[in-house]
Amino acid sequence: MALFIALFLRILSNPFGNVCQKKLTASRQNPLWVNFVGFFSLSILSLPFLGKIPWSSFPPIFWIYCVAGGLLGSLGNGYLIKAVEKGDISLLGPINSYKSLISLLLGIPLLGELPNLWGLVGMGLIIFGSYFILDTLPERFSWQVLKRPEIKFRIYAMLLTALEAIFIKKIIMLSSPNISFVVWCIFNTVFSFLFLFIYRVSPKAQLRVIYKRNIPVYLALVACMGIMQMATNYSFAHMPVGYALALFQLSGIISVGLGYAFFNERNIRKKLLGTAIMIIGAALIILFES
Repeated sequence: MALFIALFLRILSNPFGNVCQKKLTASRQNPLWVNFVGFFSLSILSLPFLGKIPWSSFPPIFWIYCVAGGLLGSLGNGYLIKAVEKGDISLLGPINSYKSLISLLLGIPLLGELPNLWGLVGMGLIIFGSYFILDTLPERFSWQVLKRPEIKFRIYAMLLTALEAIFIKKIIMLSSPNISFVVWCIFNTVFSFLFLFIYRVSPKAQLRVIYKRNIPVYLALVACMGIMQMATNYSFAHMPVGYALALFQLSGIISVGLGYAFFNERNIRKKLLGTAIMIIGAALIILFES
């Protein structure tokens, strides 16, 4: 039951977080700044737990995983916000289904997590469902799609966060889901802050364009990010990364609905057909896990 709740919260929080990100970037907030504010806020909330963690007991490899995960996560989330800024949520959410396949392939040599036939068929259906999503674009399901900036940014984000998932699982194996959450917040804050200067994003300039109406959206974004990562860590601790990421793709259904409700995005029926096929694939994975 606890795993089911964690999966449900993860599936729900991710697309709502994307809505907050899109609203903020539409209000002149730089994607990298939105990225930093989210991680920084979560780090502040994590401060009371720092003294309760036995930092000296962790091996050196633990810190290597933390640095690698923070670097990949902060950059990947930055690209994700950039993609959401330029593209439709109802398109970009389902495209993330490829992330489960990437993590599955990486999980074989790095985590020793081997899929069986049901797992492979399930993820194959998830990928097949994405065909109908991409077919709503003018370029349709072709290599020309890769030239669209929102698709390129989404692919960058997908690759980076798929790799990040492997390191998060490693951190959890050496500590716990709660400790992993704290170090995730801290290291992502550090690297997202560095990216502000690398890409010459002025914090002062960004603070000047934050309006009162943005504050509730930022608070909602921080809540979504926190819930999403806690649910992610719990899921990773209780099931293989590849399968967890496959189930997370059910958030694509929510993304399609929210894209229509908040931003009046089009081709909803075809996108829903694609996500329905993805549900079947995820159901096969659930049956295998049970």
